[in-house]
Amino acid sequence: QVHLVESGGGLVHTGDSLSLSCAASGRALRTYTVAWFRQEPGKDREFIAGITADGDRTSLLSSVKDRFTIARDNKKNLVSLEMNRLKPADTAVYYCAASAADPGDIPLITITYDNWGQGTQVTVSS
Repeated sequence: QVHLVESGGGLVHTGDSLSLSCAASGRALRTYTVAWFRQEPGKDREFIAGITADGDRTSLLSSVKDRFTIARDNKKNLVSLEMNRLKPADTAVYYCAASAADPGDIPLITITYDNWGQGTQVTVSS
């Protein structure tokens, strides 16, 4: 089982940028699809970005596609989420997740991921 730890969350203003990192340990991250989800209080966890194991494909939620970028550095066992032009609607707890089911696929459903980080809070003030 791979262990994931998110970092980089914080309080920013509308229009600012923020970079989140997901650090993996215990297993080589290069064999896992990795995705970022976010969750607002009282709402379901939502897929926002994913990347295949070798980094050849990415998938992003339409509402963030022009603002967010997901990338990975398998040599460092890290996956990042670069967030630009942040809005108050982006406020949520952000989680990274890993799936070994299909390294070339990017599932959009939470149940397909069996490895999760603890989450990091992102708050965007208006």
